Amino acid sequence: MQITLSDFGRFKVVKLTGEVDLHNSREVKKALFDQIDKQAHLAVDFSELDYIDSSGMATLVETFNLSKTRKLEFHIIGASGAPLQVLQLTRLDSVFSLLSSLDALKE
Repeated sequence: MQITLSDFGRFKVVKLTGEVDLHNSREVKKALFDQIDKQAHLAVDFSELDYIDSSGMATLVETFNLSKTRKLEFHIIGASGAPLQVLQLTRLDSVFSLLSSLDALKE
């Protein structure tokens, strides 16, 4: 798993590549929470994410809730394949803002 940070307008983009599971979900949580502590609006890029398990989903829910509390935006970008199926099965696709690309953030 790899985490890459970049900027896109007023958003901090956190790109997740590979697999997010029990072994590395704490690392993902730290990266996301660090950005929230900096008052950053988040776009979590799933475009190169192959797999996410329940611990990864729990991390996203915690991040979403903290973002909401701090009045920051939280979006998931480019979810497809297995990660999208997990979002749909857990019905989190109706909770999170799912966007097809970073360009959709401007709309």
